Amino acid sequence: MSVADVSIVVLIALFAAALVPRFHLGLAALPAAFLVGLAADRGAEEVTAFFPGDFFVLLVGITALFAVAQINGTLDWLLDGMLRLVRGQALMIALVPFLIGAVLTAIGTLPAAATAIVAPIALGIAARYGIPPLIAAVLGLTGIISGLLSPLAVYGTTAHQLGEKLGVGLPGSAPVSFFAGGVLAGLLVSTACLVVGTRTGAMPRGRLTTLATPPPGTPAAVPATGHGTGPVREEDTRRARSPIAARILTLTCLLAVVVLSVGFDINIGYLGLTAAVVQQLVLRLDPNEIISRIPWNIVLLIGGLLTYVGLMQDLGAFARISDLLRVEGSPMLSLLVLCYIAGITSFAASSIAVFATTMPLVPALVADGASPVGAILAIALASILVDINPLGITGGLILGAADPAARAPLFRQLLTCGLASVVVAPALACAAFGWW
Repeated sequence: MSVADVSIVVLIALFAAALVPRFHLGLAALPAAFLVGLAADRGAEEVTAFFPGDFFVLLVGITALFAVAQINGTLDWLLDGMLRLVRGQALMIALVPFLIGAVLTAIGTLPAAATAIVAPIALGIAARYGIPPLIAAVLGLTGIISGLLSPLAVYGTTAHQLGEKLGVGLPGSAPVSFFAGGVLAGLLVSTACLVVGTRTGAMPRGRLTTLATPPPGTPAAVPATGHGTGPVREEDTRRARSPIAARILTLTCLLAVVVLSVGFDINIGYLGLTAAVVQQLVLRLDPNEIISRIPWNIVLLIGGLLTYVGLMQDLGAFARISDLLRVEGSPMLSLLVLCYIAGITSFAASSIAVFATTMPLVPALVADGASPVGAILAIALASILVDINPLGITGGLILGAADPAARAPLFRQLLTCGLASVVVAPALACAAFGWW
């Protein structure tokens, strides 16, 4: 057995152990990377080089920025405004994260940056209005997925440019087809999520007007009749009365972060840290209160896992997985296998990187009779849809935005959804879009 095979076995063992209570995947992933690195004759310095410093800055910067917004009451004020805007309808409140995510990625925001913006909003709405955190997270992510294949988005431009470069014969309508496919996939997943939530009684119904007092350690619950019955918490009242000047400063900082990151491609993590420090100094906030709200356990979780995944990529483990799954067959069967390769590798690696490295296999499929638009769209969606898991940057940002008491169950729920998506999403993407 090669060292690459050993790293795959260890990764499977880590995933399985993550389902066991009192096991921290990030805490175990770093020593696992160190030990596998020793077996592969990689020194500690080489293993440490795989630690994702960019992710560290992203998560710390964005959570610090929204921590300030939460401390001075601006985030609660914004959520109340959204409630009034949609007239308190539970379904419309749940769709707010979906719409924000779709718009952000459709205009070109990178997925990680869009998630960093959407996650605190989605989980804030979930905690305040009794929407299950998992449903809020999935809706936010499917909104991001819906816009990812627009002609301005990273996946849309990559799909078109690589398709042209590889000479797969894309029609002039390909950008529109890619965008329509992404929107349709996002709408289908979000609709299924809402239907399941409503049928099981997890989703509140009707008109939400007040916030019920939640039990200790749980998100706020709203009865199925549509009206909260408990009093508004004292902390919420204090935040609602925060100074207007503080709100203006926070909103200005949030807007500046979005504009500079989207319009000028400036690192959103560093922007968030800068904005948080400016507000902390101007508003004279206790820095320890901000630092304590940064989810360091999530930083360790994703940092440790991505360090291990980086070592696996260096050892050729993902290429080994692709070799094991590659088979000869009809164009659609070959496309299905390719979708599973993209989905499985995207589960623990960068989706856009997996998509870009899988694209060179498309011309052979097209030569055998597969649709060029359908093949690219199916592979793209197979790699994107598995992002609904807690073991990547997307999941780390979601967990970081969740209420501390809700993180452990949300992690297990997202992991279950992620593992299920690896099995289901590639097949559905191939069957639904492979013929386009």
